Amino acid sequence: MSGLDARKHARHNEIRPFQGVGGGQATDMSTRYTYRGPATAAGIVSAVGGIFALVEAVYILMLLLHANQGNGFFRFIKSLAEPLALFFPGLFTLDNENLNIILNYGLAAIFWLIVTGIIARLVARI
Repeated sequence: MSGLDARKHARHNEIRPFQGVGGGQATDMSTRYTYRGPATAAGIVSAVGGIFALVEAVYILMLLLHANQGNGFFRFIKSLAEPLALFFPGLFTLDNENLNIILNYGLAAIFWLIVTGIIARLVARI
């Protein structure tokens, strides 16, 4: 390769300001943003379901480990978990109290994951 050809080749391969690595057209930041409204909304719905299930799981653990029910954090989690459990507490009455707690509140956690997952898929299709 001659000296002139080598310089052309080197200039062609250099990265210039506002030019993509692949040598494409100049772009500014605003053209890279893509609107993903339904996907974002679906992600939020899924996250809310995950948080609801997490609250139920923490409440189950606190009950099983006999947490101090006078504690402020326990009362806070209880105030969130009991309404989120909907109709599940008392649905099954077993002789084992720990199994009752796991089954009834665990079903509520699974319910929230399934329902919000379905809603998220529906929202994503919009």
